[in-house]
Amino acid sequence: MADLYSTLGIARGADDAAIKKAYRKLAKELHPDRNQENPKAAERFAEVTSAYDLLSDKDKRAQYDRGEIDENGNPKMPYGFGGAGGPQGGFRHGQGGAQFEFGDADLGDIFSGIFGGGRAQGRSPGGNFGGFGGRARKGADIGYRLQVPFEDAAALKPQRITLSSGKTIDLKLPAGVETGTQMRLSNQGEEGPGGTGDAIVTIEVRPHRFFQRDGDDVRLDLPITLGEAVKGGAVKVPTVEGAVMLTVPAGSTSGKTLRLKGRGFHKKGGGRGDQLVTLMIDIPADDAALKSFAETWHGGGNPRASLGV
Repeated sequence: MADLYSTLGIARGADDAAIKKAYRKLAKELHPDRNQENPKAAERFAEVTSAYDLLSDKDKRAQYDRGEIDENGNPKMPYGFGGAGGPQGGFRHGQGGAQFEFGDADLGDIFSGIFGGGRAQGRSPGGNFGGFGGRARKGADIGYRLQVPFEDAAALKPQRITLSSGKTIDLKLPAGVETGTQMRLSNQGEEGPGGTGDAIVTIEVRPHRFFQRDGDDVRLDLPITLGEAVKGGAVKVPTVEGAVMLTVPAGSTSGKTLRLKGRGFHKKGGGRGDQLVTLMIDIPADDAALKSFAETWHGGGNPRASLGV
């Protein structure tokens, strides 16, 4: 894999906001749902997501910048030590909508033994590991990618995932969940002499066909008729948890935004965002009665007066 910063098209000194912005732009362009006939786009999407996962983690990014880990998040071998490392796996489809990868085992315990770490534990029958007397390595972590419907992410509906072991788990999504959020499942990874690794689930929130996320809020452009705009009244509006009735004030114009309290995403610190509904007046193209009315109506004044024209 290329340099992670180059993968996202950003400079090394980029802040968290720039990293997130670059990732969201590329993820939108490369999403597999939008590039079903282009397998290279799917590969690039996986690379971009992997780069974002590492760079959005403050500790891992610092290790990467210091050259302590590589682009896959694996420890780099000290000069003159060992070969190219253990096997590395790529993404492949798993059950339950997840994708998973098999990464290298954590070499931290080995390095600890080399450079004067504590007393070795869990040694092999020969009394040491690789001739250095380090502790037995823990099993590798297994990474999964889980696609979550937009509405489920907003409402924090549990998501079912099937692990590579065949075990099925219902995940409880955390408040503030978004694309790139990682969840760690202890002892659900690969088995090893020093213990079992973890399963790390990276969430991908699917885009919605008419809802848009704005921080913790949800935005919706709502078409209404001219009659509903002029006379006002209650109209049915979709939300992430089902349709509700919304009162449109009489004399509303296109672009007017109404607020539905507590209909957005759950916030990390508690509470919930809102749904912001922007009214869009729909004018039929061929309505004889409306055309006749417009030809005889001379009201309305100059709606562009505030623009100086």
